[in-house]
Amino acid sequence: MDVGGQFAKKIFSERIGGKNFGEGNQIYKFEKIKRAKREALAKFPGRILIDMGVGEPDDMAANLLAEALAWEAGKYENRGYADNGCQEFKEAVASYMESQFNVSLDPQTEIIHSLGSKAALSILPLCCIDPGDVVLMTTPGYPIFGTHARYLLADVIHLPLRAKDSYLPALDDIPRHILQKTKAIVVNYPNNPTGACATKEFFEKLIHLAHGYSFLIINDGAYASLTFHGEDRLSIFNVDGAKEVSLELHSMSKGFNMTGWRLGWVCGNSELMAAYAHVKDLTDSGQFLAIQKAAAQALKNNMSIPVENAQKYERRMNQIAPILKDSGFNVDSVRAGFFLYTQIPNSAEYDGQKIAFPSAEKFAEWMITDLGIVVVPWDAVEPSLRFSMTFGSKDMDENETIDLFRNRMFNVKFNFGNSK
Repeated sequence: MDVGGQFAKKIFSERIGGKNFGEGNQIYKFEKIKRAKREALAKFPGRILIDMGVGEPDDMAANLLAEALAWEAGKYENRGYADNGCQEFKEAVASYMESQFNVSLDPQTEIIHSLGSKAALSILPLCCIDPGDVVLMTTPGYPIFGTHARYLLADVIHLPLRAKDSYLPALDDIPRHILQKTKAIVVNYPNNPTGACATKEFFEKLIHLAHGYSFLIINDGAYASLTFHGEDRLSIFNVDGAKEVSLELHSMSKGFNMTGWRLGWVCGNSELMAAYAHVKDLTDSGQFLAIQKAAAQALKNNMSIPVENAQKYERRMNQIAPILKDSGFNVDSVRAGFFLYTQIPNSAEYDGQKIAFPSAEKFAEWMITDLGIVVVPWDAVEPSLRFSMTFGSKDMDENETIDLFRNRMFNVKFNFGNSK
C-alpha cells in the first residue's frame, strides 16, 4: 500500500484536482510537443529538428550585461534581500518609459519590479479578485492570471481573438450583465501568439468601458520593446484616463535576452501599486539586487539591444512568411514580437499519403514527427499554429535553417478551404 500516496490524496486542494490530482488523461500541450519531438528523433535518427516552438530568445544576454551582473554580484551591499526593489532599477524603468513611450511615472510609488511577468500575473489576482468575480481573458493567450483567478473561485470568461478583428477582442460583443460583474480584464499587446498590436482607439474604448463599469485593465506588454514600426510603440498609459484603471507589465526577457534572469516590472497609479507591493512583499523577497542593477544599465544605456533583436526577428519573418504563403498558408503581416501565427490546413499530401487534420494539435504533432519542424498549436478559437522566429541553433546558421525549412515545406502539398 502506498501510504504516502494515500496521504497526499487527502491533502491535495480541490483547486488542483483534489484526490484526482495527477490521474487525469489530459496532457499539457507542451508535454505533447516534447513527446512528439522524442518520437520524431526515434523515427528519423540523426535528422535535425527545426525548433520553431521555443517561446524565448535564442541569444545570450549581451556580454556587457553579464559583466555588469558579475561586478554587482561581488559587492557586499547586494548580498541581501531586495524586497520590493532597488531605487536604481526603478529610476531606470521610469527613464525607459519616458524615452520609449512618452509616459511619466513616479519611480517611488508607481513602479515595482517583478520576478518576471509570470510571477506578477500570479500575484495580481490576490490583490483584486474575490470569489464570484468575473475575469475576462483574451484567447489565445498566456493563461497565468486566469488560472490563479480560478484558484480564487472567480469565473473566467475568454474573449476570442480572430483574424477578421485584427486579433483585437470584440468589446461590443461582451454582454452588459457580464461587464457589470467584471473585476478585471487581461489583454496582451503586442500580442502573443498573434503578433498583433493594439491601436490607440482600441485602448480608448477599453478604458472608457473600465471607467463605466469599474473594472481593472491589465496589459501584459512583455513584447513592447520588440515592435517593428514606431507607430506601434504604444503603452496603455498613452491614453487619457488609463492610469486610474490600468496596470501594465513589462519584461527584460524578450527584448534584452534576459529570460532566465527573471526580471520585469509592474507600473500604474500609486493606489494600485500599493496593493501589488503589499501582496508581493508577502510572496517573495525580491530579485537579486545584482540582477536589478545590471538591468538598470541595460535600460539606461543599451537600448540598441532590443532594436537589434527586433530587426533580427523581422528579418527572419520576412524570409519565413513567403515560404508559408507559397505553401498556401494565410500569413498576416506581423508588427511585433517573434511569432508568426496562421490557421492550419485541412489536410496534406505527403509521401504518397493524404493526411487529414481534425485539430491544430494533430497537425502540429504531424509537423514534428514527419517533417521535423516543431511548432505550437492553438485550438481555442480558429485552429492555428505559432511559428517562433527564435530558431537559432548550434547545428546550423540562420540561412541554413531557413533553406532546410523551405525544402521540407515544399515537399508537401497542403490543402486549405473545404477540401478534405
